[in-house]
Amino acid sequence: MAPVHDVVAWGESLDHLLECKTGQLVFEDFLRTEYSEENLLFWLACEDYKKAASETERAEAAKRIYVEFVEVDAPRQINIDCVTRGEISENISQPGPNCFDRAQSLIYGLMENDCYPRFLKSEIYQALLEQQ
Repeated sequence: MAPVHDVVAWGESLDHLLECKTGQLVFEDFLRTEYSEENLLFWLACEDYKKAASETERAEAAKRIYVEFVEVDAPRQINIDCVTRGEISENISQPGPNCFDRAQSLIYGLMENDCYPRFLKSEIYQALLEQQ
């Protein structure tokens, strides 16, 4: 069970929610009920991508992210515009540290403006608040 200040903080901003491992898990559970957990999973994968220690590690991570989330008909295809998808496709052979920044920003905006407000009203979140 998350400490009370965490659960309350989750209601203050999406950033507070994403900074907390428990918050990420609860949000993922909620997103799964809406069939949109790929948004959070992509965002988290991008955060890990930025921490890649070497070019080899970054290239492997980029390919994984591309195959799982970005390419058309990917198993967890994210909802991004074709221009952003095209830019990633062009850069995937030599991915830089910012390869996914635009897509990650778009997905963050989607979560913040669409999924997050519904999460705050959800039974999942309300039940956690009531337990405090």
